[in-house]
Amino acid sequence: MEGTDLMTRCVAMLMLAGTLAACGVDGEPVRPTVGASVAVGSGGVNSNVGVGLNQGPFSIFLGL
Repeated sequence: MEGTDLMTRCVAMLMLAGTLAACGVDGEPVRPTVGASVAVGSGGVNSNVGVGLNQGPFSIFLGL
């Protein structure tokens, strides 16, 4: 149970940081990048969704 709580807090902090960066509180607004994919193979159907932010040399990407 503790691992799930920690993961929830990490995701919430990343979302908060992304929201603050996107609204322009620290300067010019940053547009997030979004990616999604679906793959069909012998193991079944797999999907992947991710959101990222890039600001100068810093980059954050969260994939689910």
